[in-house]
Amino acid sequence: MVDDINMELIPYGRQSIGPDDIDAVVEILKSDFLTQGPIVPTFESAVASYCGVKYGVAVNSATSALHIACLALGVSQGDLVWTTPITFVASANCVLYCGADIDFVDIDPLTYNLSIDCLRHKLEEAKRVGRLPKVVIPVHMAGQSCQMAEIHELSKLYGFRVIEDASHAIGSSYKNEKVGNCRFSDITIFSFHPVKIITTGEGGIAMTNDSLLAKRLRLYRSHGITSLEADMQPQPAQELWNYQQIVLGFNYRMTDIQAALGLSQLKKLDDFVQRRHQIAAQYNRLLSGLPLSTPYQDGDAFSSYHLYIVRMNLSLIQKSNKQIFQCMQSQGVMVNFHYIPVYLQPFYEKLGFKKGYCPEAELYFMDAISIPIYPALSQENQALVVRLLGNCVNT
Repeated sequence: MVDDINMELIPYGRQSIGPDDIDAVVEILKSDFLTQGPIVPTFESAVASYCGVKYGVAVNSATSALHIACLALGVSQGDLVWTTPITFVASANCVLYCGADIDFVDIDPLTYNLSIDCLRHKLEEAKRVGRLPKVVIPVHMAGQSCQMAEIHELSKLYGFRVIEDASHAIGSSYKNEKVGNCRFSDITIFSFHPVKIITTGEGGIAMTNDSLLAKRLRLYRSHGITSLEADMQPQPAQELWNYQQIVLGFNYRMTDIQAALGLSQLKKLDDFVQRRHQIAAQYNRLLSGLPLSTPYQDGDAFSSYHLYIVRMNLSLIQKSNKQIFQCMQSQGVMVNFHYIPVYLQPFYEKLGFKKGYCPEAELYFMDAISIPIYPALSQENQALVVRLLGNCVNT
């Protein structure tokens, strides 16, 4: 609870909307098409071109994109999918939507991404017992790419498919190439939620280099309906069929209004990422004297810095992470936890998961806090965040 109701709140993240974005949306509102018009495919092509990938399929959320990505890869009842426990619940929920089983691979204590060593050992054991995953979903935590080359090599060795959950990571790079090019995966997912790097209000996109997967993704996002004659089932010659439902799909379409905002935002993407790097560099300097660790950056990765996560050295602080969190929020700094290990959520505990399943993920959750980072964060407010954090830690 903020003590002073007139105190300015500093969120952990927020959208950056300019007059050009507003003008782009207004232009669509005055046009003939608000949805299912020409702007969505234009946006899809623009994002694909930016990432260096062949196809983009835009949808109404990254959660929807994850769902149809699983469906496009044939995930269904009896299948097994693995992901990381340190992620938003959608990375795991998408598997359950398909009727498949979910499991978790512990994290790397430096990057907070899925641990390659843990993945390798888990795969060895899974092969031994005959229960290998059909798909693995690595998550690019905070905008920093996972070690995708190693994951790709393991996918070839053990026969699983790969969906990159890059919801945090548009504008990021891996091995000097843009995340989203699908060099090491079958499908990559981006999110355009307001707190992400760029926004469409709500929205997401699935990227792929596989034409068949792109076709399946488009079917699943729009009721399973096709208007392509070549895909239709044979019908009597006297009947007129201008569309057919050929699979069970969903209403996951993005609107032209959203896509117009996305196209406008995309022009500023690299500037937004550069600004986030400036803020992160300033945090690295300002926080150097506090009993905490700042984000580690892998040499192969260039992060979008969707989040700036610090880990408290609780052995030197006479407070819990929860107390620090509450102290910051009471002063108007809306820090956050990213994330509670998914398998500790009540719903997942009912599936049989228990505390202690992924030790590194639980250690991370005990001492990690996300502090504000977004392009419009002023130097004054950034300095205030650091000062208040120092007070909360040291008093």
